[in-house]
Amino acid sequence: MIVPFGTGGGTDIQASLLADKLQRITGQRFLVENRSGAGGLIGAQLTVQSPHDGYTLLFTTATLAINTTLYSKTIKFDTRNDLVPSTLVSNAPNVLCVHPSVPAKSVKSLLALAKKNPGKLINGVNTPGSTSHLAAEMLAQLAGLDTLIVAFTGGGPSMTGLMTGEIDMLFATGPVAAAALKTGRVRCLAVTTAEKNVSFPELPTINTFVPGLEIGNWYAMFFPKGTPSEIVERLSVLIKEALNDEKIKGFYEREGLEPVGSSPAALREQFEKDIEKYAKVIKTRKIPLR
Repeated sequence: MIVPFGTGGGTDIQASLLADKLQRITGQRFLVENRSGAGGLIGAQLTVQSPHDGYTLLFTTATLAINTTLYSKTIKFDTRNDLVPSTLVSNAPNVLCVHPSVPAKSVKSLLALAKKNPGKLINGVNTPGSTSHLAAEMLAQLAGLDTLIVAFTGGGPSMTGLMTGEIDMLFATGPVAAAALKTGRVRCLAVTTAEKNVSFPELPTINTFVPGLEIGNWYAMFFPKGTPSEIVERLSVLIKEALNDEKIKGFYEREGLEPVGSSPAALREQFEKDIEKYAKVIKTRKIPLR
């Protein structure tokens, strides 16, 4: 199981939990291998180049849909055709958070504040090309805001920047937002998913105030092109079974993750839809291609 990000992150932790459960279900050994770089494309390319015998799979995130366009100048494979969708494992919201010094206790008041002070509010983002970044760009586009978007090197550093007051606002991933909220050093205003999130039941969806702003940080599994369809389908079934494990369910609930366990067709539909959606944002906002 190739994880195209570093150890200790949300993808890696989920991968370890799922690998352990899948091993117990099937009796086969599952190994997690971290291959980070280029926003997840290094590990994805390694998957594409692996034998299509069902023994190598990719566990990645929605950044794959974003980077299909963002890295279109340098990407060395076709994300749509060289990877076979198997299952959408889980969804996590991005959570709009602000520093307590920001005089806004709702999305509505934050929008009014930003419009009254163009170019003044600093909107931090996790990394270029992350769902945090695209959420910030979509907010600016759809709400007609002028904010200063500043990229960090990851979700941890960006949240540190928010808690210290270096930035004013941040679309944090669910697990990071949940941990920060407990410290009392940030204020959370809304989630970016289409529906309210079970881990943040008190927060409204941001699309209530900014129609069309829907973005979720999904986690999903893909196989190399040519992998037999019965293996692709089999993993989808196994993941659905693994997600019923009490330990995994407890972890997801604590971390602001929603289990899914979709069919391959449902993941394909989500992937294609997100590629098109993010391509439009990247073009409209004139985000430089890499």
